[in-house]
Amino acid sequence: MTALSSDSGATSTSDLKRTARVTGLWYVGLGITGMLGFLVLRPEIYVDGDPAATLANLSDREAVARLGVLMEMGIVVTQSLAAVWFYMLLRSVHPVAGVAVAAFGLMNAVAIMASGVFMATAVAVAQEPSTLASGDAVATVGLLQELSVNAWGFGALFFGLWLIPMGWVAIATERFPPVMGWILIAGGIGYVASALIGYGVVDAPSLLVEGITYPATVGEFWMIGYLLVKGIRPAPAGGEDAATALT
Repeated sequence: MTALSSDSGATSTSDLKRTARVTGLWYVGLGITGMLGFLVLRPEIYVDGDPAATLANLSDREAVARLGVLMEMGIVVTQSLAAVWFYMLLRSVHPVAGVAVAAFGLMNAVAIMASGVFMATAVAVAQEPSTLASGDAVATVGLLQELSVNAWGFGALFFGLWLIPMGWVAIATERFPPVMGWILIAGGIGYVASALIGYGVVDAPSLLVEGITYPATVGEFWMIGYLLVKGIRPAPAGGEDAATALT
């Protein structure tokens, strides 16, 4: 737990590399829980535009539904810890970027937490419809499903925003590959634009809404791999990280 110390001396390259690798592990955890929860388990239970089918799935496949809720909780935990470790990694390298990455990452965790609350409530309604649904379990589950979807939609804003300062620190400090930084910034802007277009443009093409987020995936996998394998580059010769970050 020495990484949680506020000791300003704990910022040598070797210390930062250890922190970077822990950050990478939390990022891997975020990726695993996100893929399992959002891409695998969620479609197994929640049927778009068909709350009756969703209610049936929640009733008949309770174990899968509860596992989906657990994955949402896993996303919240790993996103939060990744955000905190990114701050510890970047605070002496680029203080503003460190705060921004942590803040936006934690806000995204809050949005996913809201989604998890709605999903957990939907599971409870499916198991006790007469008690919790006021006589209309289908409508209640449909509302909860829509709330969960929209929590993810708004969370996309913060997920995009957390990639932008992450990319900027790579460009501004050269502690990570600058090309990766530009890809992360493009991906972050893509996520934000995707959310705005998805909500603000009627019948927006799904190819456009989804396609502009693809650079984020490339940048994230590159960042994860770099954190785990390389960690972080040494400070540029003749430069101080904190001074560079504030100019």
